[in-house]
Amino acid sequence: MHATSTDPRRSTIRCRWCRATTGSVVLDLGDQPAADLFPAADDPGPDPVHPLRMWLCDACGLAQLAEDPTTPEEPRGAEPEALVAQARDAVARIGSAGLVPAGGGTVREFGSPHGGSWLGLLAASGLAEAPAGEPADVVVDCFGLMHADDQRAGLEERAAAVAEGGVLLLQFHTLAAIVADDGWNALRHGHFAYYSTPVLRAMLEEVGFEVTHALLFDLYGGTVLLAARRRGDGGPSDTVSVEAAVERELAVGVTDPDAVGGLEAAAREGAEALRERLEEGRSRGRTVLGYAAASRAVPLLNRARIGPDLLPAIADGSDAKQGRRVPGVGVPVVGVDEVGRRLPDEVVLFVTDLLAEMRQRLPEVEARGGRWVVVDPAVRVVPPAPAPGA
Repeated sequence: MHATSTDPRRSTIRCRWCRATTGSVVLDLGDQPAADLFPAADDPGPDPVHPLRMWLCDACGLAQLAEDPTTPEEPRGAEPEALVAQARDAVARIGSAGLVPAGGGTVREFGSPHGGSWLGLLAASGLAEAPAGEPADVVVDCFGLMHADDQRAGLEERAAAVAEGGVLLLQFHTLAAIVADDGWNALRHGHFAYYSTPVLRAMLEEVGFEVTHALLFDLYGGTVLLAARRRGDGGPSDTVSVEAAVERELAVGVTDPDAVGGLEAAAREGAEALRERLEEGRSRGRTVLGYAAASRAVPLLNRARIGPDLLPAIADGSDAKQGRRVPGVGVPVVGVDEVGRRLPDEVVLFVTDLLAEMRQRLPEVEARGGRWVVVDPAVRVVPPAPAPGA
């Protein structure tokens, strides 16, 4: 179900931040369909494929897509409860840190195509949305900057939106967690940059901002929220948290091509493990469904060559994705009610952070002896939930 496209790998790779041309390809997933384009279920294809490679710049240390000729058209996903809970936690923590102006102020949000917003939570803290074109006291970017093809232009736009004395809040899935967890399938078309705290701090310094806080969350195995102000603006700071985050991530090897390059072996092993699990289940007569037609599932299923013969369908809470199929492999996307209707022996969960939410939402899976299988980042069968009162 693939259609090849003109190969851009012959072009010189140029850093999306510093424009340097020296670096290393640290992860190569070969030709992949665009993970943000789920064709209609009755679209026979073939689906265009494009190179999917992560490149680490020698000069500035930014991990990024080596090339991306795709056109983003992602159907907006349903916001998982884990992301909602993390947003509540983040807003509470920035309030406690004194990063929200007392007595009210204005806020501007740079959104992500994946959905979700902090505006309602920040409104409860006294912040009103800034008028269009005017700078804001608080500028929030939650997983948005990574979608900017030109990283310098994207960061400069966000910096310019901050009012005098204001604060810029940038949240990202840190490369340190991706490397530590072997999370190779975080790489996808449309996600142009993969930040670490030391590299993003240096980028902010180049646009005249100083990082004052680094808040760490468990979301996606390690999500960081950096707060930054213009140099000399003053305001509260927690340099201990910043330095600790920088040291911790450098120790993981976020700027070391050899350390980040370990994702290559993880990709091979993870794809093989999932295919073997599904093949073994088929031979034993186990029924299976997937859950969460997330963008990160696309390279995994394509790398593992898993089609409807091994995975009959993936359920997803997003109405925009239901009735479509996973590009490249043709696995159909169905509604959540299909899990309860089919009651499979196993449900393969492609986003581990959804596990607690889905066990509550679909207790019938385990009630009749079924099991959840998480694959993000490693294949693991989840032990059954303890009986009530146990």
